Amino acid sequence: MLEYMKSIVSVIQIVLGILLILVIIIQQKGSGLGTSFGGDMSFYRTKRGAEKMLFYATIGIAVAFIIFSLIGLIF
Repeated sequence: MLEYMKSIVSVIQIVLGILLILVIIIQQKGSGLGTSFGGDMSFYRTKRGAEKMLFYATIGIAVAFIIFSLIGLIF
């Protein structure tokens, strides 16, 4: 039973890790080197629509990944 739980937690960690990587890659950067080449000069920008959803998804997936990592340490 313990080995079964260990393998389930490992699979969930792998899936969450891949999802976290994908969500981070999809996000667009609003600043950085773009401001050096005539990009948007505003320092504060609000997140709207899909960008806001990706931001919250990143936080949620990261928290879930940390929780399952801690559960993996217990088993």
